[in-house]
Amino acid sequence: MKSEDPAFTAPTLRKIIHLDCDCFFAAVEMLEHPEWRDIPLAVGGSASRRGVISTCNYPAREFGIHSAMPSARALQLCPQLKLVSGNMARYREVAEQIFAIYRRFTGLIEPVSIDEAYLDVSDTGALGGSATHIAEEIRTQVKQETGITVSAGVAQNKFLAKVASDWNKPDGLCVIAPAQQAEFVSQLPVKKIPGVGPRTQEKLMGLGVGTCAELQSLSLIELKNHFGKFGERLWQLARGEDEREVRTHRERKSVSVEHTFSQDLPDLEHCMDQLEKLMDDLEGRYERHRESRQILGAVVKVKFNDFTQTTAECRVDGPDLVIFASLLEEAWMRKRSAVRLIGVGYRLGAKEENAEAEQLPLF
Repeated sequence: MKSEDPAFTAPTLRKIIHLDCDCFFAAVEMLEHPEWRDIPLAVGGSASRRGVISTCNYPAREFGIHSAMPSARALQLCPQLKLVSGNMARYREVAEQIFAIYRRFTGLIEPVSIDEAYLDVSDTGALGGSATHIAEEIRTQVKQETGITVSAGVAQNKFLAKVASDWNKPDGLCVIAPAQQAEFVSQLPVKKIPGVGPRTQEKLMGLGVGTCAELQSLSLIELKNHFGKFGERLWQLARGEDEREVRTHRERKSVSVEHTFSQDLPDLEHCMDQLEKLMDDLEGRYERHRESRQILGAVVKVKFNDFTQTTAECRVDGPDLVIFASLLEEAWMRKRSAVRLIGVGYRLGAKEENAEAEQLPLF
């Protein structure tokens, strides 16, 4: 789906590009080790230490391997999988090269992660102001200068640009012109909407909804009744509406630490034994924010040995081991099962001392 940029020239329309490096960590490893290019390759933690997959190349994906999968499970699916621990310093170095290329075209860049970003090129004069040509040129320069392939999506808002960048992966470009937007969105599966996970998708399927066209048939009131505040977001995105701006700076909303244990913790007592060490690590991570950011809340995350997880939280204005112990007990009691991971964190107030600022997910 591709068009020339005159369709984007109306004053009210923005030109947003979403850029996503293809299997980035694995791609860097394949550049360093060309002999790994055609074999199943994954970057992740050791299976013996209950690690998970960070990313994998496309030969590995043919075996059903994906990010966040336990490394042990990945090796079961593909015994010949080449599993490497990775080199984050090298990944950051390559990412800096790639973002330097982005900055040749615009200063309005919102990093989403080390290998993903939104660019607003609405007002740039580069390449005649054509978002399509800019995306093509960025992809070319990144490939020539770093060897990494980048998939790109071009649209009038962040939601659609994000969906488009995934449309022709790997090494693809998809442009959604405003005139094509309604048709594109109507055919979009609801699972492509950010925030629609397996449970929400199952609930939508129970309402007879599998595509955005079917989602559009539900009223705003119905969606709010079924999904609360998220229902309003569903109503907007089902119509391709997204007013979020590309933000060049993101304010940290939280700090957290978590640990996956080499052996499951069998009961609450063993979980409590780990809490003081986790709290010390959390305090260390919070230290550099202490002078400028107020603690607004405490959160504990527990992941059980069947990979289900839960969180418990409350308002708090400082470190308090007793409160964290209470939250840990509350979370554990919901399932009363062996635990593989515990996380602890603080919600942080805004730098402008706006204690009611919206908080992003902590974990």
